[in-house]
Amino acid sequence: MLWIKAFHIISIITWFAALFYLPRLFVYHAMSKDKISIERFKVMERKLYRGIMMPSMILAIALGLWMVVDAWEIYKTQYWLHAKLALVVPLVVYHFYCGHLLQIFKHDKNTRSDVFYRWFNELPVLILIAIVILVVVKPF
Repeated sequence: MLWIKAFHIISIITWFAALFYLPRLFVYHAMSKDKISIERFKVMERKLYRGIMMPSMILAIALGLWMVVDAWEIYKTQYWLHAKLALVVPLVVYHFYCGHLLQIFKHDKNTRSDVFYRWFNELPVLILIAIVILVVVKPF
């Protein structure tokens, strides 16, 4: 089970790296005016979302569920875990909203400023902080 936990943590790290980086690319993409830069950002965003972000999310969730199911008798009364899993839901929504934004940029339909994406980029940080506190401190 320690191998599963290790790969779960690795996949979480890569998922969050992508969750932090893709909106940062949106910031720069929203600021771009020349066609070469815009097309370059489209390629970078697509490769990051499909090649790193999506596989990392799938692996993180699958391995996390594996651990929970394997030790359900222990975890069913660990309410910190229930809270952590509840925080994963908005994180998955955020992930797929990033995919939606990717399509908006792909079709040159973005109407939001770089400032919006700068603020948008902070949302997963708040969720990460809450999840780490729940996992380490186990307050309930």
